[in-house]
Amino acid sequence: MYNAEIAAGSLMLPESRRIAALLLSKPSSTDWNQAIRIDNILQKKTPSTAIRLARLIRNRLEPMPQDALEMISQGESEVATQMLLLAAVKHSRLVGDFMRDVVAQHIRSFQDSLSRKDWDDFFAECLHRDANVSTWSETTRAKLYQVILRILKEARYVDGTRNPRLCRVMLNPAVKAYMDRHHETYATECMELYA
Repeated sequence: MYNAEIAAGSLMLPESRRIAALLLSKPSSTDWNQAIRIDNILQKKTPSTAIRLARLIRNRLEPMPQDALEMISQGESEVATQMLLLAAVKHSRLVGDFMRDVVAQHIRSFQDSLSRKDWDDFFAECLHRDANVSTWSETTRAKLYQVILRILKEARYVDGTRNPRLCRVMLNPAVKAYMDRHHETYATECMELYA
């Protein structure tokens, strides 16, 4: 149910826009290799970093339909970022469940910030839902919390990562319309927290 793949990176808007555009071109494996390793479209210092990030972003974006990829690659920043959050929620139940179970609960109970204890309590719940989570190291768990906070910051659900205070986020109408059109019920529960 849960995977730790998101530990590799947050939403990464500029890089994700490039990968979305590349996926829209329906690249062959040769084209993909050329773009990531040779042309270095992600502009990373080492090929191994580029390959690792490209794999994460591809796994996140590849299941998304063409109209979503177009919104990510060509949409205004808010639209692209919220669509990337949608892709992250669909790709990682850990992100979605944290938003739905922790962030939404804080909003309902008028708590204005998140803490490491919130993550620890949530993670204890995850252990009951998925036994595989118990195999993750403490380092991985800490990294996952950092990445989820960065995702929430990039999507403007929190104002920072050190003392994350919750921010009021409304879905962009184009993103909301996309989610309604594609019946994204779970993602709506996770992302539309001020409806």
